[in-house]
Amino acid sequence: MDINVFSKEYVVKKLQKDDIPEIYNLCSKNKLYYDYRPPYVTEQSIESDMKAVPLGKTISDKFYVGYFNGDKLVAILDLICRYPNPQAAYIGFFMVDADSQKQGIGSDIISQLSTVLVDNGFNTIQLAWVYGNPQAEAFWTKNGFVKFGDVCELKNYSVIRAKKEI
Repeated sequence: MDINVFSKEYVVKKLQKDDIPEIYNLCSKNKLYYDYRPPYVTEQSIESDMKAVPLGKTISDKFYVGYFNGDKLVAILDLICRYPNPQAAYIGFFMVDADSQKQGIGSDIISQLSTVLVDNGFNTIQLAWVYGNPQAEAFWTKNGFVKFGDVCELKNYSVIRAKKEI
């Protein structure tokens, strides 16, 4: 998949190790997220997340990308293709810069991504948001994602699984 078509408004780039300070700056301003999903972000956790893939997937299935407005990182997306099934894409992480929230930017990114995924043969997007996080639940439900299954208990928090048919 060509990441250059992920957005009409932003330049989308694969994020690399030297982008970690900028990623940390964006993530660290989103304190509400980490109130619900401990532990708090670190540069080491970002580097680990950049390499993390689900069992049975490889790094070639992963798109860890940044959306840039000029030199400013506006959003981060971690997308796994063909997971958990061949027609699905999985959003492992999505975060918009705190200063850019509540302007429709995140919804526009997800809408354009949905179109790209349909054009590439996908029919579903899955994800999970942290249980109890009102901002995450409001965002994902506003963007057409519906809960399915039970609450999943993880080590430090619980998540709600959700999907959107595209």
